[in-house]
Amino acid sequence: MQLTPVIAIHLSAALAATIIGPFALWARRGRTQRPRLHRAFGYAWVTLMLATAISALFIHGEQLPHLYGYGPIHLLIPVVFVALFGAFWHLAHGNIAGHRRTMQITYVASCLVAGGFTLLPSRYLGQLLWGQWLGLV
Repeated sequence: MQLTPVIAIHLSAALAATIIGPFALWARRGRTQRPRLHRAFGYAWVTLMLATAISALFIHGEQLPHLYGYGPIHLLIPVVFVALFGAFWHLAHGNIAGHRRTMQITYVASCLVAGGFTLLPSRYLGQLLWGQWLGLV
């Protein structure tokens, strides 16, 4: 697999979402809450997550078990859509705790856990990191 424009968009959006996510979560914590900052980072994070999920629809793999090019990691696409919808549904119904919990779980599951799996040596980003950049594999 090589770095195509779709993979570049997916990779850029995912990395940016991983970096921006904690700022969105942090802006509503502690004694000094920053609602404008929270909304700005939150909307940016949601946009990046949508870009990540939509671009993933166009990335097909052949190494892992797959069905028509879609592997197990592609199951995160509908999960992200449902989670983002659920988070805004909670918000629209005044359930701030549900919104917070949904966004925190979505960040951890999609950015940290799934992002960690992309660093496996068998994945494209893992091959870049461990093989080409660090020369360990």
